[in-house]
Amino acid sequence: METIHLIPGNTLLTKTPEEGRALAIKMARLIIKVTQPDAEIREKLRSEYAYDAGMLIAIGQTVAMEFATIAKANNFWLDK
Repeated sequence: METIHLIPGNTLLTKTPEEGRALAIKMARLIIKVTQPDAEIREKLRSEYAYDAGMLIAIGQTVAMEFATIAKANNFWLDK
């Protein structure tokens, strides 16, 4: 079984907010992969959520929560 690292590079620190957002998307995708480890089933499910506005909004909310965590870890990218 493949080892999945839920925090790529084992850090939430990023140089920019753009990198932080990309990390948030990656982390949200990894949660889906861990929750449904069967790639074939994940592929089949894509057609279901691709046309479901509620599911797409839920995905956006998941990314937003991950991004908020990353932003906090990065002190909102402000130097102190």
